[in-house]
Amino acid sequence: MNPIVLAIPVFMLTIVLEAWVAQRRGRAVYDTADALTSLHLGVVSQVIGVLVKLVMLGTYTAVYQHWRFTTLPADSLWVWLGALVAYDFCYYWAHRMGHEVSVLWAAHEVHHSSEYYNLSTALRQTSSGWLLGWVFYLPMALAGVPPLVMAVVAMIDLLYQYWVHTELVGRLGWLDRVFVTPSNHRVHHGQNDYCIDRNYGGIFILFDRLFGTFAEERDDEPIRYGVRTPLRSLNPAWANLHYYVALWQATGQVQGWRKKLQVWLGAPGAWTGQPLGHFDPASFQYYRPATPAGAQLYAMFQFALLVPCISHFLALAPTLATAPLLAYAAFIIASTLALAGLLEGRPWSGRIEQLRALGAALAFALLPDWFSYSAPLIIKLATLIAVVIAVSCLEKIIKTTQWRPT
Repeated sequence: MNPIVLAIPVFMLTIVLEAWVAQRRGRAVYDTADALTSLHLGVVSQVIGVLVKLVMLGTYTAVYQHWRFTTLPADSLWVWLGALVAYDFCYYWAHRMGHEVSVLWAAHEVHHSSEYYNLSTALRQTSSGWLLGWVFYLPMALAGVPPLVMAVVAMIDLLYQYWVHTELVGRLGWLDRVFVTPSNHRVHHGQNDYCIDRNYGGIFILFDRLFGTFAEERDDEPIRYGVRTPLRSLNPAWANLHYYVALWQATGQVQGWRKKLQVWLGAPGAWTGQPLGHFDPASFQYYRPATPAGAQLYAMFQFALLVPCISHFLALAPTLATAPLLAYAAFIIASTLALAGLLEGRPWSGRIEQLRALGAALAFALLPDWFSYSAPLIIKLATLIAVVIAVSCLEKIIKTTQWRPT
């Protein structure tokens, strides 16, 4: 089973717990619309990951089978430990290049686009990293690390990084000097001048210290999170595509092939010839769409219904035929887009979301099974009734709200 299926309940519970603790402490750590956008991006990333998994693991396996220099035993503890360190080393360079090369930043920028820093931010993942990210891990295939070992240590490295996305954990003493910790990773997500292009490690911060990219969190300067050119959108599709669009537009604006290549292969923004400007944390303004509280509650309810769908999709994906796999994926992605439109106050969003929610609820209740899942009648009826009530509440929100883009 995909281990993410087992991790999803842990993610949801810890996010709720962190939000509750933050509220008790009077900390403005969460914004509902922003957190839901992070969760939507995580869902879309997982769906796309299922559809393109052969690009990453398949390429790694092919290189391992045909071009490895040696064969490392998969039953050796030292191989597993060495592979974990090697993966984190490769991750460091993949992550660093993701900040220093524009076409790689176009994929990674998604993860940095939240202006808040919490556990939901950890799930704000790219859907296009598979295009080039796999290249950095091929040395492990050449060295003879078995694909199974590679897949497991990659998952360990990924899951480790979840807990460091929080403002509620302070300095951790000697751990901050060896491992990636919340303090170290807060610096990485900051817009502040001293935070730019620092602390790339996944598990170990030692590589940053070794290669000169480490910066310690400062107590005298509050960190502002996000990117210098703010996304200003809650749409997961636009979050994934907007920087590619910017690169394409810039390619058409510069003259000569050298300049055009620099747009894609140079540092982000290098084609402008302008250095990165100074950032003043005191003047930072958050992007806060004027989403009605009722619409936010409705979106939270619908996302709660989407959680078992994405878990079911991930668990079922290896056994689904192509047509139902694509249909299920399309439904999940369309749901995130409809809810994003609602949160942004798009004029079309209310009616589209009502049709989507009622259509899905009726299909779940009336069809013999929901993608091979035969739900008990009581669950079907309860879901249908809950959705009808929610859609009725949404109708009242639509009638009393000026639905305009923010």
